[in-house]
Amino acid sequence: MNYCLGIDVGGTNTDAVILDKKQTIIASVKTHTTKDIESGIYDAITKVLKISQLNPEDIRLAMLGTTQATNAIVERKGLAEIGVIRLGFPATAAIPPYSEWPKDLVKSMSGKYSLVHGGYEYDGQLITSVDDQELRQVLANWRGKIESLAVVGVFSALNKNQEEHVAKIAHEILGNNIPISLSAAIGSIGLITRENATILNSGLCKIIQRVADGFSNALLKQGIVQADIYLCQNDGTLMSLDFAAQYPILTIGSGPTNSIRGAAYLAKKRDALVLDIGGTTSDIGVLVNGFPRESSKGVEVGGVQTNFRMPDILSIGLGGGSVVRQHDDGTVTIGPDSVGYQITDKAICFGGDVITTTDIAVRLGYVDLGNPLLTKKIDENLAQKASAEIKRMLETAIDKMKSSAEDVDLILVGGGRIIVHGDLAGTSHVFTDPNGGVANAIGATIAQVGGQYEKLYQYATVDRTKAISDATMLAKQQAMTAGAKGGSTEVVDVEEIPLAYAPGNTTRVKVRVVGDLA
Repeated sequence: MNYCLGIDVGGTNTDAVILDKKQTIIASVKTHTTKDIESGIYDAITKVLKISQLNPEDIRLAMLGTTQATNAIVERKGLAEIGVIRLGFPATAAIPPYSEWPKDLVKSMSGKYSLVHGGYEYDGQLITSVDDQELRQVLANWRGKIESLAVVGVFSALNKNQEEHVAKIAHEILGNNIPISLSAAIGSIGLITRENATILNSGLCKIIQRVADGFSNALLKQGIVQADIYLCQNDGTLMSLDFAAQYPILTIGSGPTNSIRGAAYLAKKRDALVLDIGGTTSDIGVLVNGFPRESSKGVEVGGVQTNFRMPDILSIGLGGGSVVRQHDDGTVTIGPDSVGYQITDKAICFGGDVITTTDIAVRLGYVDLGNPLLTKKIDENLAQKASAEIKRMLETAIDKMKSSAEDVDLILVGGGRIIVHGDLAGTSHVFTDPNGGVANAIGATIAQVGGQYEKLYQYATVDRTKAISDATMLAKQQAMTAGAKGGSTEVVDVEEIPLAYAPGNTTRVKVRVVGDLA
């Protein structure tokens, strides 16, 4: 029989699960995340294989959800030195690339950019043609000085021909191996936020290659040599390693997404709120038709405003390792700092000297963990206040994510869910499952391959049905490029947004599809 292996690497824990072809859980394990990530993945695979007693060669699919891209941007580590070509001179010279970026992040990516002639008007008319001689001179000056290239054209969402022309010339001058990110394939209409997302995507090329190599090596060392390998996207679907190399930014936010998908699987629900309590944070997302609801707002990543797709997630600094403090006036606060993966060394119930939310749960008898006698040193009044504060923080967050005044179903998952006790206001029913602690790894394992395409159409000249059909076809092509089986793709969402400022009844059409693994 063939089996699937799913790995999810969080800030505190690395989880692994093995499912059979009927998606029955064969084995699961939760281990601590390590500094180098790869050794943590290796440990998790070792333990889950030992529990399952399976032959490694029977693992035929391996999926990984990772926070490495997010961490690289936040920590400014391991990013590529890139060059940015903006097609929009002189019309866009007033606001150059990297405007309002944190200076240390710009420095870590070299800060090189050039504004050259090109770009389109909002109605698709040409501003100016690309000046090939000007472009070749810029690229020749960057030869050997940059590791990847970002190309951004004004209103390239309407027409990507100029960006593709630049990519062709760049490969001639810089070589076929240089990674090139085209903004038309990454962000939405707005120039600056689309440019920001494209620059970040370009800067992540080395990181994603290291993750892919590390995951592949860890599998190889364990004898898992028959498996097809995939990375998780932030919309709850998978992508092949080749596709991930082109769009590494799509891995940002995949952790919470995996939890939501895993929660849906465990609770057998398609519409609900999902509360994932980890070691450091609690993430609340909305499950709609079996997939995470996408954020309608621009997303800030590492201090940079972007407009690429992200799940609608509210994160608060409350987890199983969050630090509990009592102040001089008697008030009690929680977090946002956490002992994280050091909880078994620092928490009171494990013999440490830091009061965490887990210690509160043990002290009040909500859970039997570690040595409960050690938590007797915690004053009961303090514990009751901390418990009340945990409840208040969660209920406030749930209220912010609800889209109506009605009570909603809540699926509670994550290793830190033990800190929740009693009913939560705003919820009609709370679903839990013994495997909820590894819901994120389960979500990685059951994911399908997805594709999404977004384009502007003028309904005055293009029939609406034909426009949606065209966008659907392009989304399916993207899904198959990412690794989906031809003929298995199906549409899960169609979104139409009229643009009031644009002529000809211009409408932004976005289509999302999913398909089975090829």
